[in-house]
Amino acid sequence: MKKIYLHPLPIRIWHWVNATGFILLILTGVQIRYSNIIGLFSFETAVTIHSWTGFILLANYFIWVVYYLVTLNIKIYIPPLHHPVEFAKKALRQAKFYGLGIMVGDENPHHSTPEHKFNPMQQVSYLMIMALLIPVQIITGLFLWDPKLFSPVINFIGGIQIVSLIHVLLWIFFSAFIIVHFYLATLGHTPMAHIIAMFTGYEEEHEEHGHEEGHAHGGEGPGHGGHGEEEHAHS
Repeated sequence: MKKIYLHPLPIRIWHWVNATGFILLILTGVQIRYSNIIGLFSFETAVTIHSWTGFILLANYFIWVVYYLVTLNIKIYIPPLHHPVEFAKKALRQAKFYGLGIMVGDENPHHSTPEHKFNPMQQVSYLMIMALLIPVQIITGLFLWDPKLFSPVINFIGGIQIVSLIHVLLWIFFSAFIIVHFYLATLGHTPMAHIIAMFTGYEEEHEEHGHEEGHAHGGEGPGHGGHGEEEHAHS
């Protein structure tokens, strides 16, 4: 068993702030949306927590952007679409592993290295989330926070109901994503391996994995198949 330093401290902090914030936004969002049914908080408290958490995650998002751009590590999120056939084959192998292979004891076809952290399915999903869905959620959240301030843009896109619908649909998506993300995080060599790694920074890997990858890919490992956010990077 060898250890790979995959999650430096800034990214671990970013990850857990993001995870905690998302859970708070989901819970307070439920309370705001169904205040006549659910009584986790008062409506006013839910709105206050939701707003402050939203601004914290807005700042956290910009920290993520600056970190990846300054360190040039944004490339780990970019699928190698200049080799579309090879990329598609790897994505299909990974999908087969998630859908069937893991149930019959097959080895994950993807093992992380700092340079190849995410498998093809992770690259596509995380890039879509970080580059599109989170910005849209942030923008619609700001519109709902102060509809009067942003009224020209709100009216341009069809009114506050359209903004609210987009925000709620993304809220449903991110709620489902957290469940799937947690499940995938349990697919390491032990159910807690990837989760512990997001505290320690080190992923554990069997020695033969790195050896096999070195022969098969000229020394490059393609990344692990379970862990994700949103969200993880290397130094």
